[in-house]
Amino acid sequence: MSWIDIGVNLTNAQFKDDAADVVERALTVGVNQLILTGTSLLESQQALSLAKRWPGTCFSTAGIHPHDAKEFQPEQLTALAQLLTQPQVVAVGECGLDFNRDFSPRPVQCEVLEQQLSLAAELNMPVFLHERDASDTLLAILKPWRDKLPAAVVHCFTGSEIALRQYLELDLHIGVTGWVCDERRGTELLAMMPLIPAGRLMLETDAPFLIPRNVQPKPKRRRNEPAYLPHIAATIAAQRGETLAELSLHTVKASQQFFGLK
Repeated sequence: MSWIDIGVNLTNAQFKDDAADVVERALTVGVNQLILTGTSLLESQQALSLAKRWPGTCFSTAGIHPHDAKEFQPEQLTALAQLLTQPQVVAVGECGLDFNRDFSPRPVQCEVLEQQLSLAAELNMPVFLHERDASDTLLAILKPWRDKLPAAVVHCFTGSEIALRQYLELDLHIGVTGWVCDERRGTELLAMMPLIPAGRLMLETDAPFLIPRNVQPKPKRRRNEPAYLPHIAATIAAQRGETLAELSLHTVKASQQFFGLK
């Protein structure tokens, strides 16, 4: 069985001592390709550097997370554009809106997102989006850009059914994490799994965050990693009434087409 993890924060300090082991464990369980998330200019550069260590297995994104929007300087856009010309960099982002934590002022978040959407349209690259408690505003910003972008994914989707349907109507992809394995917070999301058409669903761990709460045996560390993706997949497949082989086939195909992977 083959899988692609579209969201791995391998630049996170929790992986500084054993990134190679993390990649190896992923490969051992069939997670054959990883998209390493860039969340700032520095981390986008670091993600690219890591991706180059595992050609054909690891790829990366380059962007400014809404948490970091307040630190954004116009010259960073030029540096991002240069990163995005690298063959290992396959999407603009992680970019978007976070009205839950509001680490950056909302008008600044919106402006920095618009600039990255413009860059994605100019380079004809897909967009890796973050959204928390901001679906209405994100939709309003995205709609004028949608026909200028080849594709966009709302990564780590945890929103409402209304938001899900609106994103699908806008022809967006949906990234789902181990949030669906959380019996406290994930039951609403789990129930939505059959609503996402094959070809629009992609899988991710968002490692080291969001370890599946129901994974057995319980790991000693609470750090999530790509090797847990098949566990997340099994939970989603059961809810969708699909076999693991069926889920693997359409999610891998969707991810390869979205990111232009071979």
